[in-house]
Amino acid sequence: MGSNPLARRIRAFRKLKGFTQTELAESVGVSIAIIGAVERGARKAEGSLIQRISEVLGVDQQELLPPVQPLEER
Repeated sequence: MGSNPLARRIRAFRKLKGFTQTELAESVGVSIAIIGAVERGARKAEGSLIQRISEVLGVDQQELLPPVQPLEER
């Protein structure tokens, strides 16, 4: 899964909400391969996919996105 914060958050919320990758993929309307790749950080999730995932999981999109660090911490 790597160090991709978005990937980690999607996986964590999916598990918290009780979805398997297959169930999430079917509910979002994509293949399980896409969900798996997004969760591993091997595929970048575009805005529309993030929106659909957040809707299915019942969380705000901002909860999936990693917090923005102030410039002095970067």
